[in-house]
Amino acid sequence: MSLLKKLADKHLTSGTIRLVKPDGSEETLGTGERSLSVRLVDNGVLGELARNPRLALGETFMDGRLIIEDGSILDLLEIVQKSNRWEDGGLGATFIARSNALKKAQRWLRRNNPVTSRKNVAHHYDLGNDLYALFLDERRQYSCGYVTDEGADLEKIQADKLAHIAAKLYLREGDHVLDIGSGWGGMAIYLHRVAGVKVTGVTLSVEQLDYARKAAQKAGVSEHVRFELTDYRSLTGTYDRIVSVGMFEHVGEAHYDEFYTTCRRLLKDDGVMLLHTIGKFGQASGPDPFTDKYIFPGYHIPSLSQMVEASEKARLISSDVETLRLHYAHTLRHWLAHTEANEAEIVRMHDERFYRLWLYYLAGGVVMFEDGGACNYQVQYVKDRRALPITRDYMAETEKLYRQRDAERA
Repeated sequence: MSLLKKLADKHLTSGTIRLVKPDGSEETLGTGERSLSVRLVDNGVLGELARNPRLALGETFMDGRLIIEDGSILDLLEIVQKSNRWEDGGLGATFIARSNALKKAQRWLRRNNPVTSRKNVAHHYDLGNDLYALFLDERRQYSCGYVTDEGADLEKIQADKLAHIAAKLYLREGDHVLDIGSGWGGMAIYLHRVAGVKVTGVTLSVEQLDYARKAAQKAGVSEHVRFELTDYRSLTGTYDRIVSVGMFEHVGEAHYDEFYTTCRRLLKDDGVMLLHTIGKFGQASGPDPFTDKYIFPGYHIPSLSQMVEASEKARLISSDVETLRLHYAHTLRHWLAHTEANEAEIVRMHDERFYRLWLYYLAGGVVMFEDGGACNYQVQYVKDRRALPITRDYMAETEKLYRQRDAERA
């Protein structure tokens, strides 16, 4: 029995992989009923996988050197991740604590100053609005949806997400809301639509800014909803409400104290803030090398404890915390299906290598949220403990109201 087979049989317990080597020889790896065939194009693939499996698996698939013959990249990643579930202490779990010295070194090396932040944002979000139109919903919500019905389509779960977040903001007509990381403008336009608030959105993406401004103009709300190409750290004044969805992942661990201190400065004394972010169960670890290199350079996925520690320093009260455990997995499956349905168009826009990169990115997200160490956190903050009603009843009541208003005004 080869060393490779010994290792694979130990760690791959949810399925078997029939490995076809460049010389035509075969080896069956792993155990379990599910089966998949993978062909290696050249002899270098196995060595690269042994040296840096988290990076090499994506790169060799993207480059067409690792070919899945009777399934998909999602099938392969599911076999790997389901054999090593986070709950069972598998590969997605963080069971080796980083030393304080290592933590400080990693934070320093991954600093995101305004110039670096804008460059990192452009790497991903300025790929072209046409690409995102192929797999996102009509409002271009590029973040975790909210699944109230597992059979719901993408439009439904994203509309429900908007209502869920808006209800937590405890909006009052006429409030001025700051949307940090406003994307294509869907959240900002929605908030004005259902609650009559004024919204200022800030982004570092030129492509998103152009789209959002045109969307506000098309919706006839430019007078109430405006967007700026601005780093949140340079803002002045105060706001009644702050919302930030899918942006905190790009802040960087070294800047958490700065982020919360800035938000406290920008938030009025009776203000409310809602932060929605991808998070890690347990202790946070370093970035995935493939994601950091090809998808989101400079990102860091926080643990809840990191968020709490930094916000406590800024004297922001965590007034409500919700962990969305599986909602992003459902969202990503929709995005992956839309991407596969638009293969020809994506290849035309970019090339086959980019298409495979995108498949790997989305499929990796699915397994990370289904069996790995990832989740989503929605944390509500206030500066004053009396800024909100004493119970959470208003959330469900307002969420229902906003869904009705959104449907009526569609």
